[in-house]
Amino acid sequence: MDISENIKKYKDELPENVKLVAISKTKPNEDLMEAYNAGQRILGENKIQEMTDKWEELPKDIEWHMVGHVQRNKVKYMAPFVSLIHAVDSLKLLKEINKRAKQNERTINCLLQIKIADEDSKFGITSEEAREILNSEAYSKMENVKVIGLMGMATFTDDEDQIRSEFKYLKSVFDKFRDEHTDLEELSMGMSGDYQIAVDCGSTMVRIGSSIFGARNYN
Repeated sequence: MDISENIKKYKDELPENVKLVAISKTKPNEDLMEAYNAGQRILGENKIQEMTDKWEELPKDIEWHMVGHVQRNKVKYMAPFVSLIHAVDSLKLLKEINKRAKQNERTINCLLQIKIADEDSKFGITSEEAREILNSEAYSKMENVKVIGLMGMATFTDDEDQIRSEFKYLKSVFDKFRDEHTDLEELSMGMSGDYQIAVDCGSTMVRIGSSIFGARNYN
């Protein structure tokens, strides 16, 4: 797997307005540095402890994205450095992120994860629940957390029509929300298998792992 060539391929292929999040979970620091040296600055991890260890050892201009499900009791470990948390699925989690961000005198950007897939295994909230969070008095009082968009994962299927309809639905939710909340700017959808459909449907951020770094190493 030539990581730097893969990075270049995606950077050449993706439209200018679409950010590439290279999903580096389970990968060793040498692989991450190869991506870094190819110009990649946004890396995504799904385990807070692993991300924190990598943050401590790697260059400080890397933008770390937390893409996995977040446990509230672990937010404090990533609060000093995390750039974007993709999978926020409750007001309680937002409150914890706000609290920990405040302790570190910074603001943490977040995406609300909307459940668009058929599978029970995918986390996320309904668009109505997301709207309630955005319109809540509690969120309006949070000074150290900012919801800047939405995230969703399509059903794991070969049925491209189904994937397309799920992404289109999320884009329509995003557009509606943006009319009410003008600071929403990111729509994170699309992974190695379906990113092209996601980009067609209006994604601003794709999460690519195995197609850049090779198959995942299961620890």
